[in-house]
Amino acid sequence: MVRQSSAAGVLALLQEPDPVFKQHALKALNPLVPQFWAEISEHIALIESLYESDDLPKDARDFAALLASKVYYFLGEYDEALSFALGAGNAFQEEARNHVSETKAIDRYIQLRADEQAEGKDKVDPRLQSIIEGIFGRCIQEGEFKQAIGIALESHRLDIISTIYSRTRDISLLSYAMEAAADTGFSLKYRDYVLRFLYNLFPEPTIGEASSHLHSVTRLLVTLSDPSLTVPLFVSLVSKEKLLAYQFAFDLVEGGSQDFLDSIRDELPEDMRYDYGVNTKEVYDKIRSILTGKESVKLYREFLRRNNQTDLLVLKTTKEILEPKSSVYHTALTLQNAFMHAGTTSDIFLRENLEWLGLASNWSKFSATAALGVIHKGYFEQGMTILGPYLPQAGGESNVQGANYSEGGALYALGLINAGCGSDVTGYLRDTLKSVQGETVQHGAALGLGVAGMGSKSQESFEELKNVLFTDSAVAGEACGYAMGLIMLGTAAEEPVREMLQYARETQHEKIIRGLAMGIAFIFYGRQEQADAIVKELLAEKDPILRYGGVYTLALAYTGTSNNDAVRKLLHIAVSDTSDDVRRAAVTSLAFLLFKNPSQVPRIVQLLSESYNAHVRCGATLALGIACAGTGLQDAVEILEPMTKDSVDFVRQGAFIALGMILVEQSEASSPSLASTRAKYTKVITDKHEDVMARFGAAIGQGFIDAGGRNATISLQSRAGSANTSAIVGMVLFCQFWYWYPLAHCASLAFSPTGIMGLTGDLKAPKFDFVSNAKPSLFAYPSSTKPPRKRQLPRLPQLSCLRPQRLRRAKRKRPLRRRCYGIGLYPSGDKPEVKDTEVEMKDDSRKDDDVSPMTQSVTIGEEGKASGSKPARKAEPSFETRPNFSRVTPAQLAYISFPHNSRYQPVRTVSSGRSFKGTKSFSGVGLGAEKYSGGGGGGGILILSDRQPNEEAEYLEFTEPTVESAAGPTPTGMAPSNVDTTSTQPLAGRHISLDSSAPETDPPESFEYPFDNDA
Repeated sequence: MVRQSSAAGVLALLQEPDPVFKQHALKALNPLVPQFWAEISEHIALIESLYESDDLPKDARDFAALLASKVYYFLGEYDEALSFALGAGNAFQEEARNHVSETKAIDRYIQLRADEQAEGKDKVDPRLQSIIEGIFGRCIQEGEFKQAIGIALESHRLDIISTIYSRTRDISLLSYAMEAAADTGFSLKYRDYVLRFLYNLFPEPTIGEASSHLHSVTRLLVTLSDPSLTVPLFVSLVSKEKLLAYQFAFDLVEGGSQDFLDSIRDELPEDMRYDYGVNTKEVYDKIRSILTGKESVKLYREFLRRNNQTDLLVLKTTKEILEPKSSVYHTALTLQNAFMHAGTTSDIFLRENLEWLGLASNWSKFSATAALGVIHKGYFEQGMTILGPYLPQAGGESNVQGANYSEGGALYALGLINAGCGSDVTGYLRDTLKSVQGETVQHGAALGLGVAGMGSKSQESFEELKNVLFTDSAVAGEACGYAMGLIMLGTAAEEPVREMLQYARETQHEKIIRGLAMGIAFIFYGRQEQADAIVKELLAEKDPILRYGGVYTLALAYTGTSNNDAVRKLLHIAVSDTSDDVRRAAVTSLAFLLFKNPSQVPRIVQLLSESYNAHVRCGATLALGIACAGTGLQDAVEILEPMTKDSVDFVRQGAFIALGMILVEQSEASSPSLASTRAKYTKVITDKHEDVMARFGAAIGQGFIDAGGRNATISLQSRAGSANTSAIVGMVLFCQFWYWYPLAHCASLAFSPTGIMGLTGDLKAPKFDFVSNAKPSLFAYPSSTKPPRKRQLPRLPQLSCLRPQRLRRAKRKRPLRRRCYGIGLYPSGDKPEVKDTEVEMKDDSRKDDDVSPMTQSVTIGEEGKASGSKPARKAEPSFETRPNFSRVTPAQLAYISFPHNSRYQPVRTVSSGRSFKGTKSFSGVGLGAEKYSGGGGGGGILILSDRQPNEEAEYLEFTEPTVESAAGPTPTGMAPSNVDTTSTQPLAGRHISLDSSAPETDPPESFEYPFDNDA
C-alpha cells in the first residue's frame, strides 16, 4: 500500500461547489490531522467558514468543528481547540476517546465547577456538561470506576460516587475515594465535606472479613476529629459488636489527637443498662480506659520488653572507641543507647558502665539523664519513681554544683515517658516550671511540659510558658517557644501566633527566635490553606531564622498531602534563598510532604543530592531518611551510599543517619545493603582519624537501625494510614539537633513497635499461634555481632644449640629430601623420621575418599561415598508459626494469616489491604505514585473472638520491670558509692602480640662455640 505523502488532494475538495464533495473532504481530513496538521492549518479559515455555513448539513458542520479543534490543538491554541470541540457535538463524543482535547474539556469543567461552588452561579456550558456526562457514562460502562471517581472528586460531583457505589456495592471504591480526598490537596472545607459524605455510604462494620473497611472508617474519623460522628458509632457497636468496639477504640488511639480522644471519653454514655444481654456500663468503662492511650502503651511496652534483641556488643565497642571525656562523643553514645533500648525499660548498659556515665558534664549530663525517658518511654506508672533521685526536690533546685543539669534532664525525661498520655504529670511539670529559677531546669521543665501536653490546648500551661519566655533567658526561652507550639498544636490560634511573632521580632536571642519560629509552625500543623498567610509573611522576613520557621510552617501545614504548590515552593527556596540553613530546611521539609509516597522522593532529591552547596546535600540526606524510613528502598540507599564518602563531614553525618532510618527492621535477606551498612558504621566509629561529626552520625545511625531492641520501625503514618502526629512532631524536633543535641531524643516519638498483640474481650493476652507465609530468613532478626577473636601466637620451642656438623648435614639433606618427597621416591609409610630442627613434611599422598589438590576430583572409597562433599543443607521452610506478642514487620503483614481451625480469630483483617500501586488517577488526583504497602495499615493490637469460650484458656503472664532508681549520674555526677567502678576489663585488640597468660620461657643454657672445628 502506497503511503500518502500530502493532504493537498483532499484539501482541494473543500473548494468544490458541491456540498457532497465538501462533506467527504471533511470526513477524510479528520484522520489525517496528526500527520498533516501543518498543511491543513493553512486552510483553517476555510474550515471555520464551513462550520458556520448553513449550506451544509448538521453532521458536516460537526465534522468541520472537530477538524478545526484538532488543528488548533496541534497549533497549541487550547482554548480555541476546546471551543470548536464543544461545537462538534456528537462528532466529538464519538471520537472523544482518541481526541486529545478531552483532557482540556475535563480541566475546563473542573475549573468552572470550582468557580460555581465559590460564587454559587451556574457557569458550565451545557455542551461541555454533555461531553463530561458522556465521559462519566463511558467510564462506568467500561468498569473504569477509579477514573470516574477521580474526575468526580475534583469536579465536586459526589453524586457520581454515590451512583457508582449503588451500582457496584464495592467498599474498596469508597476507601479509594476516601484516600484520594484525604491525601490530595483539597481545601479543608471541601475535604471534610467529602469525608462526611463518604462516611454515610460506608456500611456498619461487622466482625470478620466483612469489616475490611474498618481501617478506612478509622482514618476518616481521625481526620475529621468529630466526636459527634464517633460516639454514635461506639453506641451502635457496644450493643451488637462489643469486641469490634474495643478494636475500634485501640485503632483510634493510634492516630487520634489527645483532645479528640478526651472529647470522646467525655461524651460516651454514663448510664448502666443492658442491651442484648450486654452490661454496657462495663463495656463503656473499658472503652474509656482504652481511649486514655495507657492500655496501648502498656501492651507495647510489654512487647518491647519480651522481644528485646539489643546487641550490647555494639554499644560496648562504641564505648571503648569513643573518647568519653568528649561531650560530643558522650552524647553520641547516650543517644545510641537510648534509641536501641527505647521503650524496653532495660537500662543494663547504664548500670554496667557507671564510671563512663559519671564522666558526663554540663549539657551532656542533661542528655544522659533525659535518655532515661527514652528508655522507659511509656512506663508512666513508675516514671516519678525511676527519676526520683534526679528530679528537683520540694524545696526547689539543688545547690550542688552541676545538679541543675541532671534535674533539667529528669524533667525532660518525665515528659518523654508520658508522651501522648501526659495528663497525670502536666500539673507537676507546670508547677515546677513556675517555682524554679535556674534556666537549665526551666529548659528541661518546658520541654517536658510541651512533649507531655502535646495538643492539649491547655491555656494555663501556655500562660506559664509565656511568663518564662518574657524573662528573656536564651536557654529557657528557646524551650518555651517549642513548648508553646506543642501545647497549641494544630489549633491555628491567631492570638498566640501574634504574640509569639511579635516577641520573636523584638528579642535579640537567636535561640528564642528559633524556638518561637518552630512553635508557630507547630500551631499551624495540618491547617493547609489556613497557614498560607502566615507562611507568606514569614518567608518575606529579613531574618533568616524566621524564614527557617516559615519553611517548616509550610511543610507542617501540608504534611502528608503531596501538595504540588507546596513542593514547588520548597524546591524554589532550596535553590534560591541566601541562607544555607533555610535551604537545608527546605530540602529536608520535602520529606514531611511526601512521606506517603516514598518512592517519589529519590527522584525528586537526586539532583539536589549532587548540589554544589553542602547544606543542600545534607538536607537531601535527611529528606531521604525521613520519607523512606523503614522501607529499605534501594533507590534511596543507592543515592546515600556515595554520600557517605562526601568531602564535607556534616553531609556524611546526615547520610549515616538516613541509612539507619531507611534500613531499620530490614533483614539481610530482604535488603542487600544491610550488612555493608553495618560494617561501614563500625569502620567509621573505630577509625580515630575520621571526623567527629561523621562518627557522631554513624553512632546515631546504629541506634536507629536497631531501634527499640530491633522491634520498632520509624513511621510517620498510623496503622490506619492517617498522619501520625506524634511521629511527625518528633522527627521535626529531631531535625533541630543541628542546633541543640538534646532535641534528638524526640526521635523516639516516631518509633512504632511492630508486632501482633492479640487480646480477648477481657483484654487479656491468650496463648496462640499465627502463621507467617514467608521464609523465616526474609523477616528474621539480624545476626548478633560476634566478639573479636583473640590472636594467640603459638609458643616458640626452646632454642637448642646444634653442632656445626649437624647443621651442615641438615643443609645438605634438606633439599634432597624435598625433591624426593616431591617426586614420590619415598613411600608414604617409609619416610625417615625428622628429628630436632628437621622439618617434618606433611603427607600429601591421597587416601581413599580424599580430594586431589591438583584436579579437585574426589576419590571414592570403599563405602562408595564422596566424603569430600559437604552434607546437603536442609531446604528452608516456606512458612513459620509465631506465638502471640511476636515481632511482625510492616512488610511482613501481607504474609500473616490465622489458621481456620484456630481457636482465636481477629475481629478485623490483620492488614489494611490498601494498596493502590501502579494505579493512576485520570485527572491528576495524585494517587499515581507507588505507596509503601507497609507504611501504615494493620498489625498492632488485635481483639480476638474466642470460638471455644467454654474451654479453659491459657494466658500470657505480664511481669512489670523491677522498679529501682535508674542508674545514671547522681546529682553530683558520681556513680553510687555501693557500686565498684574501679575494676576494668583488659582491652583486647588485634595488635596484642603476646599471650600474657602463658608462663615465661627459661633462658637458654650457656655454651662455648668450638671454633677449631671450622673447616
